[in-house]
Amino acid sequence: MAASFASIVRAALDRIPPSCPPWGRGWSAAAACILEATAPKPGNVHPAAGFPDLVHDDLVDAALAIAPVMERAAGVALGRTIREAVEAARSVTRSNANLGMVLAIAPLAAVPGTGQPLPDAVAGVLAGLGPADAADIWAAIGRARPGGLGTTDRHDIAGPPPADILDAMRLAAPRDRIAALWIDGYGRLLSGLVTDLAAEITGESDIAAGIVRAFVRELAREPDSLIGRRHGPDVAAGVSARAAAVLAAGGRWRDAAAAFDRSLRQPVRVNPGTTADLVAAALYILLRDPTRRRIFASLQTP
Repeated sequence: MAASFASIVRAALDRIPPSCPPWGRGWSAAAACILEATAPKPGNVHPAAGFPDLVHDDLVDAALAIAPVMERAAGVALGRTIREAVEAARSVTRSNANLGMVLAIAPLAAVPGTGQPLPDAVAGVLAGLGPADAADIWAAIGRARPGGLGTTDRHDIAGPPPADILDAMRLAAPRDRIAALWIDGYGRLLSGLVTDLAAEITGESDIAAGIVRAFVRELAREPDSLIGRRHGPDVAAGVSARAAAVLAAGGRWRDAAAAFDRSLRQPVRVNPGTTADLVAAALYILLRDPTRRRIFASLQTP
């Protein structure tokens, strides 16, 4: 019999370094990435489905590798955190396993315990970035070697780092939802995916199903930018329409999700990878919120 979602997640959580205490920055970053990777989301890697260059174990190893880096993120320059996290992940994986997750979660982990509203606090972190941060982040993106970036006249990743990383993110934002997160703020993530996940997981004894439904809901709400870059906006819009059809299937949504998953793998692999990265960031927010983390209590080792 195949291992259950909960048992796979618990086994991975038990491997988080002891220097990262439960519910802290590092533990929560690793846990968010592990939860995201283990839920069987359509078109993504999970324990029962992989890609030639990326399998579930790679994602778990990358999640564990970034935990110590994220644990100290509030006391370290954000650019350094991102560079060290990417280097740690690349040291244990064969390909870019989690650049998008690192870029989405690191600004959250960098927020000190000030009590500010989260979007304002993250905006304050990003507003403090300087040329050294830009150089580190540019090096991290180059080290990860993400696919589908193409080339640009300004701030091409093959060229020198920009003096202002937010200028580069602003240029990328129309075609990259992680860059847009940095520029437009985390408010939409809170009102969208974070809210969806809290509702879906609270209403589902099966945490995996809640994550899958929130993922599909986000994909229906907005086209995946990785799909858009690799396959074009029409394909991305079509995938979002099929995600909406899964939600419209009502009680038969699991069958609809399985058919949707098959359509994303054959005959051409179409991976909603950016939406998965956003799910990881939303899970991190829930794990760090003392009023909401109880929804994950069943995953703690007895």
